[in-house]
Amino acid sequence: MTHPLLVLDGGMSRELLRLGAPFAQPEWSALALLEAPAFVQDVHAAFIAAGADVITSDSYALVPFHIGEDRFRARAQELAALAGKLARQAVQESGKAVRVAASLPPLFGSYRPDLFDAARAPEIARPLIDGQAPYADLWLAETQSSIAEVRTLHALTARDRPFWASFTLEDERPTAMPQLRSSEPVALAVALALELHLDALLFNCSHPEVMTAAIATARAALDAARSPMRLGVYANAFAAHGADEEALPANDGLDDIRADLTPAAYGDWAKRWRDAGADIIGGCCGVGAAHIAAIAQWRDAVQP
Repeated sequence: MTHPLLVLDGGMSRELLRLGAPFAQPEWSALALLEAPAFVQDVHAAFIAAGADVITSDSYALVPFHIGEDRFRARAQELAALAGKLARQAVQESGKAVRVAASLPPLFGSYRPDLFDAARAPEIARPLIDGQAPYADLWLAETQSSIAEVRTLHALTARDRPFWASFTLEDERPTAMPQLRSSEPVALAVALALELHLDALLFNCSHPEVMTAAIATARAALDAARSPMRLGVYANAFAAHGADEEALPANDGLDDIRADLTPAAYGDWAKRWRDAGADIIGGCCGVGAAHIAAIAQWRDAVQP
């Protein structure tokens, strides 16, 4: 079952950098929340103007991995509430029927399933959930590298609004069958989504080239189960690394952005993902408002 296409927003971090907002490691996109939150609302407004149906709160970096243990203990819930409030204000000022997705990030660092600590996870997740709850239309557990972390985050949220889970895929050394960064097969992620009766299953923050196979795998499984669950994708624009080149560790620098992934080129990927069965499409790191506008314009031209 494929639904009418929803357009998600793009990546917050590089849009903040492009606008000249405070931006540095290790705080990442949290630095703008701390020092110049108006920039965050400006990015939300740009994505809404581009045609996004859903915007994502700027809470991705509000974890000790990025803002440090002391600041997290002192201010995590306050900053999470601010992230939710800024997204909600952008929607209200737009006058459009746009939903706010409250980001629930990887709690112990991006692309690091090996660092997941189930015993400590509630301590980190709870301030993010409680702070954003007054502003969120749905929960978005995003850039998740393992099944265990999604299961934990889902258990910690109330069942009073939709829950979307988005997994990041192995893209540096892709295999014939699509895998999460934990090496767990995408088929197991789909099985988890069906078990938990999630409202949407997505794949994000991986190269566009690995997304189509994951979508096709998930669509076949969802259709076989006769599930109405939505299926989505939002790729990043990071440049690929050579066979002898390691990716930059998180907090050690900024990955290069691909010059070939123009709004038109990203729009071509979106068409392929739609053909493969996706019904939520947006962008992650390096995918900006112009890319989202290209998707929204195409959607409006072909969809009643």
